[in-house]
Amino acid sequence: MNYTRQMAWRNYIVEGFLLLASLIIILPMLIMIFGSFMNNIEVLKFTLRLPSEWHFSNYATVFREGGLARAFWNGMLITGVSCVANIVTSSAAAFILTRRESKLSNFLYMFFFMGLIAPMSVITTIRVVQWLGFYGSISSVILIYASLNTAFSVFLYSGFIRSIPKVLDEVAFLEGAGTLSVFFKIVTPLILPVNATVAIMVFMSVWNDITIPLYFLTDSSDWTMPLSVYNFYGKFSRDWNLIFADLVLTSLPVFILYLFCQKYIISGLTAGAVKG
Repeated sequence: MNYTRQMAWRNYIVEGFLLLASLIIILPMLIMIFGSFMNNIEVLKFTLRLPSEWHFSNYATVFREGGLARAFWNGMLITGVSCVANIVTSSAAAFILTRRESKLSNFLYMFFFMGLIAPMSVITTIRVVQWLGFYGSISSVILIYASLNTAFSVFLYSGFIRSIPKVLDEVAFLEGAGTLSVFFKIVTPLILPVNATVAIMVFMSVWNDITIPLYFLTDSSDWTMPLSVYNFYGKFSRDWNLIFADLVLTSLPVFILYLFCQKYIISGLTAGAVKG
């Protein structure tokens, strides 16, 4: 009985601590949301309270003056193509590395694993992209994003693919199927939960990033929504209500995605960890 009470009190303490910690994120977010509907004088108080008058026109102003339509399209293009490229290449690489047990495969797996801890060298990457001849283009940013998330994706796919019985591959090979057929017709349908997890994780990582587009996109018309906030702040640095509205619109896609797809993140990570 005493042990049960101790565990209950521990749970209460942990839950209370997590609740207080969550306020660090929730309170600034509410100030930002409420402030986006205030006028440019009232918002300067930076207090948590409802607007005295709701100015929905702030969002129309931001969308019109901030060029968010173009920035939204750029963000969706970069994020979407990066997700697809990362899923296809990472899952294929993980399939080969887990199915071919050799010293080379083990070395390449550890090489991918090093990408989880090795930081990106911006100067070196810029020089490489310039040497390849597509510096300043959206394609360069897409390739960089797909590469940056490869290490985590390969690690996640490998843990799940190891749980798939090799006998399925052997039966397909006996029936005349090739490696590509086995991967796309047998393995790919089985790794759909991990595909969803990787897609969501890569989407959130790419959409929220500001450094890669800032370094590698030389034309402001190619900037994404997070960078539009940076550009918008330079024009309307005194209008915090408009800046807050821009921040809300920028974070809205990720918030909606995570709200409806968080179960896939948990299930995919759990499947890769437990089954691997």
